[in-house]
Amino acid sequence: MKVRMHHVQPREMVSLGNERVRLEIQSFLKALDSYPDRFAKEPKVSFEQHLWSLVNGKADPRSQN
Repeated sequence: MKVRMHHVQPREMVSLGNERVRLEIQSFLKALDSYPDRFAKEPKVSFEQHLWSLVNGKADPRSQN
């Protein structure tokens, strides 16, 4: 009979993962807050495109105007 061992991440790895999630949440909330102003200026910009531009500092390469 084989016993399966579960790999436990070191505390540092978990902490880094948590920080990444926090940054993603902050980016999403910033996009929610700023999207209405952007939409007023550029009604063709989707929320996804706006979020992408904030996260990556540039336009979403998938977007076609």
